[in-house]
Amino acid sequence: MGLAVATSLSARPDWSIHILDLNATSGKPIAASLHATFHQSDVTNYAQLSAIFKSVFQTHRRLDFVFANAGIAEHANFFNPVTNGKSKTNGNGISAGKDGKEAKNEEVSLEPPPEPKGLHPLIDINLKAVITTTTLAHFYMRLSPPSTTTSSPIDKSIIMTASCGGLYPAYASPIYTATKHAVVGFMRSIAPSYYAHDGIRVNAICPGTVKTNLLSNEEWRVFPEEYFTPVEKIARVVVMLVDGVDGGEGRGVVGGGSGREIGKGQRGDAEGRVGTLSGKAVEVSGERHYYREAVEFCDEPMRAVMGATNIESWGLESAK
Repeated sequence: MGLAVATSLSARPDWSIHILDLNATSGKPIAASLHATFHQSDVTNYAQLSAIFKSVFQTHRRLDFVFANAGIAEHANFFNPVTNGKSKTNGNGISAGKDGKEAKNEEVSLEPPPEPKGLHPLIDINLKAVITTTTLAHFYMRLSPPSTTTSSPIDKSIIMTASCGGLYPAYASPIYTATKHAVVGFMRSIAPSYYAHDGIRVNAICPGTVKTNLLSNEEWRVFPEEYFTPVEKIARVVVMLVDGVDGGEGRGVVGGGSGREIGKGQRGDAEGRVGTLSGKAVEVSGERHYYREAVEFCDEPMRAVMGATNIESWGLESAK
């Protein structure tokens, strides 16, 4: 997905593209083909990541757009029973013998199981790296002057890659699901302040099944092939969010209902240039995309309670 977005943006003459990836073998030639700059980077290494951001800003004296797209899938079986000695724990947390009956006390090991496999990489890459990337993007975007490009004006924009698993439970991948729900929550928590105080629009995309290298061919075969989302559609949605205007393809979803056309107020300003697409969780399914609203408040007291968490009430405004 990152390559498709970089390819789309590289066609714009006023843009300088920087690509960050751990794999330099494939990353360098790809960047060269797009006339982009490649940086080998481990997104979980904050010192390394921050040095790259600083270098990019020193080169151009501005930063306009960041796509926080790094992510990995969950391959381990979270539900696999852990065997300890002669017995293992069944789904009810009761130690069971080979015949399924409760094991004798002398057969039971009370040694705790190991941590779930993949726990730390999933959290470090899918969530922590999104947070640190956003932190660095925010810092350098606030130091950037307004756009002076001769083509369409550019405002500041951060886009995070969540997932349809950030809106629904992905039953076989509970840790992955937790990280992607967290990305959506993080985006919704910071977007109002970033836009109101610094003019930075923050959005998240929630793609359906996009056939990338995150899963093996065998794993991909689990999903209905006719419902895959083209990577080209993901790129179009990201570019749309960068430009801040929906050309009319987007749909809104109310509650559990089906999609409906969104209002003009969400399609950008009257000139159709830099608009107000900010704080959106954009679900992408097939050739369609949908604007998913946050959960409704259960009652007015809860609305008031959560409203009291605004950063002004807590004195957390960004220092100018």
